[in-house]
Amino acid sequence: MLIDLHNHTWPRSHDSVLDPEDLVVRAKELGLDGLCLTEHDTVWNPADVEALAEKHSFLVIPGVEVSTDDGHILAYGVERYVFGMHRVGKLAEHVKERGGCLVVAHPYRRAIPWKDDPEAWERALERAVGNPAIPHCVALEVLNGRGSERENRFSLQMSERLALPGTAGTDSHSTHDIGKVATYFESDRIETWQDLVRELESGRFCAVDMATGREYAVPVRSV
Repeated sequence: MLIDLHNHTWPRSHDSVLDPEDLVVRAKELGLDGLCLTEHDTVWNPADVEALAEKHSFLVIPGVEVSTDDGHILAYGVERYVFGMHRVGKLAEHVKERGGCLVVAHPYRRAIPWKDDPEAWERALERAVGNPAIPHCVALEVLNGRGSERENRFSLQMSERLALPGTAGTDSHSTHDIGKVATYFESDRIETWQDLVRELESGRFCAVDMATGREYAVPVRSV
């Protein structure tokens, strides 16, 4: 299954101009099997998500992108925003209680060096993999549809260094963004957020560049 794990729509995400209906229609046209709605610090009403999915006969899974002190985190399995979730420890505690999971969004942000000097790049990588949010997450977003090749390469190298699986999400804010990347799951039985969490925790997925078809293999976490 091909699922876009990271999308923003208006008006729930103030910086998006993407209508939820247009997002679903376009994603379906492009051959995706599903998508996640991950608004900024705002959670969809489950009934509204279900209605949108039923209307278009398309898999729509709710999530949220939480702005934390240690960067932006994609959370799956959260039905409401809880005070204090800007602290990763609190967020992880709440998500664990719900049976959900976390993924680091665009991990290159606030981490990638300005120049490609090898020493600066290495120092930046060393700092980035030490982000205290990472131990709470099951994966890193290694392909962000709005990120440059250079930025996504930095995220991919983080993933490889940590031996942590990599996901892909368009981070769509407009119709132009839809369909650039997606996460390929080996399972064809993802129908709920619980199913999605199960597969994310299993590691049976990889990031896919939809323009080239290139797959970014899932690294195996060291035991």
